[in-house]
Amino acid sequence: MVKVLITPRSFGQYSKEPYKILKNFGIDIVENPTKLILSEDAIKELIVDVDGIIVGVDPLNKRVLEQAGKLTAISKYGVGLDNVDLDYCKEKEILVTITQNANSDAVADHAFALMLSVARRIVEIDAACRNDDWTKKVAIDVFGKKIGILGLGHIGRGVVKRAKGFDMDVFGYDVFKDEEYIKNNDIHFTSLEEIFKECDFISIHLPLVDGTRHIIDEKMLNLAKSNLVIVNTARGGIIDEDALYDALLNKKIYGAGIDVFEEEPPKNSKLLTLKNATVTSHSSASTIGAVDTMGIMAANNLIESFKLKGIL
Repeated sequence: MVKVLITPRSFGQYSKEPYKILKNFGIDIVENPTKLILSEDAIKELIVDVDGIIVGVDPLNKRVLEQAGKLTAISKYGVGLDNVDLDYCKEKEILVTITQNANSDAVADHAFALMLSVARRIVEIDAACRNDDWTKKVAIDVFGKKIGILGLGHIGRGVVKRAKGFDMDVFGYDVFKDEEYIKNNDIHFTSLEEIFKECDFISIHLPLVDGTRHIIDEKMLNLAKSNLVIVNTARGGIIDEDALYDALLNKKIYGAGIDVFEEEPPKNSKLLTLKNATVTSHSSASTIGAVDTMGIMAANNLIESFKLKGIL
């Protein structure tokens, strides 16, 4: 019998269709017993005799994958593959798939929600109101301002649409330049340095690779306006967290909305102590619609991989 490990806690939480897809092929399902992100040691024990895995952000580095003697396919529940050793998978001919575009709108919504929340100091004002403090706290405007979007893939383009609804002047940065898209959407395609100098808001939608790790560092943040709001719903390692903490603490920038950290959950992160940082728990894709779509797509991707491998 084909055996599959499922690690994401939200898999099949609302719709049972993802489980039905797997069970229709007689697959033996092993679930994450902790309901938390699995540690390296924990996943090593669970992965030993599985043929496939549906994985979230749990570690699938070489040390883990070496324990999986039967593994033929990995189905990522999401799009980021920085937790998967792709070189090892290529060497061992392990197929890897992602749920492309399944959660793009959900993440774009969350990015914009964080941006608005930080700009208007929603969390801070809410906390004050609950303590009978009705002092008016002055915030900053969003409508008509300049926004820089780092990464113009599906999620970044979703943020472009939302920004256009706020009549924002959109700046864009990406490794790849889609001339037609940029022209049709009136985007100022430019460098990171120019975006940090010019923009009032920055939303990050880059993948975490060697070239983007800590691409936003002290030097880049020192270029920013004092009213900058920066939002990260991509990957924590893209921002140097120490540099961001310093910029926020010393009011070099106005605020930050952070959904992702280099280590999750973050241990003793100084960012959690700051009023001008709004933090969420890597939950930008956590909507009912996105969860259902990701689950169904992840299950179907795994089935197709098994068929290609000839084990179904």
